[in-house]
Order: sequence, then structure tokens, then C-alpha cells
Amino acid sequence: MVSLLNPTSFEAEQYRKLRQLIERMHRDNGLSVVAVTSPTAGDGKTTTAINLVGSLAQAEGARVLLIDADMRQPAVTRNLGMRQDGRGLVDVVEGRLSLFDAVRFLEEYNLAVLPAGRIPESPYELVKASAFADLMQEVRQLYDYIVLDTPPAVAYPDCPALEALVDGFLVVVTAHKTPRKLLDETVRELSAEKMIGLVFNGVDGGSSYPYHGYRSSPKAGKPRKAKKG
Repeated sequence: MVSLLNPTSFEAEQYRKLRQLIERMHRDNGLSVVAVTSPTAGDGKTTTAINLVGSLAQAEGARVLLIDADMRQPAVTRNLGMRQDGRGLVDVVEGRLSLFDAVRFLEEYNLAVLPAGRIPESPYELVKASAFADLMQEVRQLYDYIVLDTPPAVAYPDCPALEALVDGFLVVVTAHKTPRKLLDETVRELSAEKMIGLVFNGVDGGSSYPYHGYRSSPKAGKPRKAKKG
């Protein structure tokens, strides 16, 4: 979690470049809600989501919310070392708790977190519920940036269901690990207009930091070839 624990490191600077892209799209295109997904589990989507919000939250006065929307295998609270008390997104959508009661604020990082909470019987039905859409409208009024950690796009139907509620998707892939076929399938699953771009992890060359491939706006054509930093 370099953006939170070691924000002056070289690795944190790479996430800061990703933050720069999101801030520019926020300014130019009104982008506020970003969903982070991947073709498969283990590609680093949760780590990317946490480091992105950690970087965004460093801006003075920024209001940033991280939502753990992977209700099948939630990992945000565990990765952040937060106590898991069962409260979270599921309770808000089901009407058991208000957003205020479910959100937890990490004051040292200027970061609000909405955990997934307990695992529901049917996560997809919750994503499709009108209460979920109402929640997304509410958080848009309260925060400058909202980042969702979502399930892998190929294995589960949640991401296509979220398209109308988010402004764009970042797709995280791991070099020499993520099958190209599954990446192609992920891209086909998501609307081209909602694709912000790709975040590449584990690129050869002795570097452990991410490489980013992206374009300047959701409608600017195909992503450019990934390049260092």
C-alpha cells in the first residue's frame, strides 16, 4: 500500500501519475466514479484501487471514497488492516444502515471507506437493485472521487451491470500471467466508451512498479501502447 505507507517512494509516484490522469479527466470530462476490475482474480485490482484512492486523497481538500463492491470476495478491509465488524455496502443497499453509519473514515489518510460488509446471497441482484443506483447518486453529491473495487469482469456479471452507474473502468492485468484471451473477453464485456484504459503490473525489466496504458478520455479511441511510468 505504497500510496498510504510510503507516499514519497518511487512506486507511489507511479500511482500518482495514474491519479494525474483521473484528475485531468475529472476536470475535462466530469469523471468522478471509477470502477477498477480485472480479467481474473489475483491481477492486483484491489491493490490498484487502494493505491489510487490513497494518491487522490493526498490532494488538499479532496473528498475521496473507496467502495468495496466485490461482495463475493471482499478484500479492501483486510488489505487496509481495518477491523471487520460486518457493516458495509450490503447493509446500505438493503436499507439496514444509512451511508453515514456504514462509511468508515481513515483520518490519517483523509480517506473514506465503505466496506462490502457481510457476504449476501445474491451480489448481482444487489448491484441491479434501484437502491444501489440511489446510493451511487448519493455518493456523487458527497465526494469528488469514488473508486469501486469490483469483481473480475469475466467470471461475474457485475461490471456490465455497473456500466450505467460509473463513469469509467480501469482494467488491471498482470504481465505474463493474465491470459490474452481473457483480456480480450473483458474488453468485449465492457462498453468501449467506458474504458479509461489498462494498468499493467509485473512488467519485465527488474521493476516491480506498475506500468500504465491509457488514453486521454473515454472516447479518444484505442488505448496507446503502454509505456513506462
